[in-house]
Amino acid sequence: MVINDALQLTVTVTLFVLSYIFYKINVSFCCFFILVAVFTTRNTPVNLAGMAIERYIAVCVPLRHAQICTVRRTYLLIGIIWFFCVAPDITDLFVTLATESLGFFHESVFCLRQNIFRDPVLAQKRQAFDIIYFSCVCLTLIFTYFRILFVARAISSEGTSAQTARNTILLHGLQLAMCLLSYVSPSVELILHLIFPGYILEIRFANYLIVYILPRFLSPIIYGVRDRKFRRYFKMYLLSRGCAEKFQRVAPQRKDLMRHQVPRKT
Repeated sequence: MVINDALQLTVTVTLFVLSYIFYKINVSFCCFFILVAVFTTRNTPVNLAGMAIERYIAVCVPLRHAQICTVRRTYLLIGIIWFFCVAPDITDLFVTLATESLGFFHESVFCLRQNIFRDPVLAQKRQAFDIIYFSCVCLTLIFTYFRILFVARAISSEGTSAQTARNTILLHGLQLAMCLLSYVSPSVELILHLIFPGYILEIRFANYLIVYILPRFLSPIIYGVRDRKFRRYFKMYLLSRGCAEKFQRVAPQRKDLMRHQVPRKT
């Protein structure tokens, strides 16, 4: 998931900067950037569902966790996720190649998905797949969360692991809710354009930060700051850094004080 988010941020930031610098770019390059951004964006909620299932197995079926969640099956699951996330959107490219003329791919357009894949049927197909994917992911997260919640209440003596898993899935649900913003953001952006017609660039920038950047910040929080060992070393780093900065501020004052001191006569 970290690699997926890093790739998504790299592509979207590159596309965002290019749209600010050149405004219009070649359709072929735009098509490549759009497809990679769409693949990685769709991957995020499906990855969340996969990790929620892994937490469910670890808490509810702990004796079979090592047998079920092997490295080979993990790679197989990653491949299946990529296939099901790429397949619905790669068909947009094939339909566009079949319906658009060759000269269209040599033109320059403002790089938006609706400017590249212009067939109305593709927009309806995209909405249908979005509903199917996110309904399945939401049901998976709700099921695993409540199953882990019941297990955490049942085993009070060993509830620390279950409690941690429950909190992780709850944060996954929050991240999923923020990822869902990408599917209502076009409508919200259109409404804001009508209300504030002179702030189009500002609205797009704020929309990009809230919808695409902010949800990706939750991953290092979930898997970094919540780790006890990492949190302990992070606190030690902050304390040592704070002491070093304090020493750097106090040291010149001490040097000035010692420089202005008059030596006593014996």
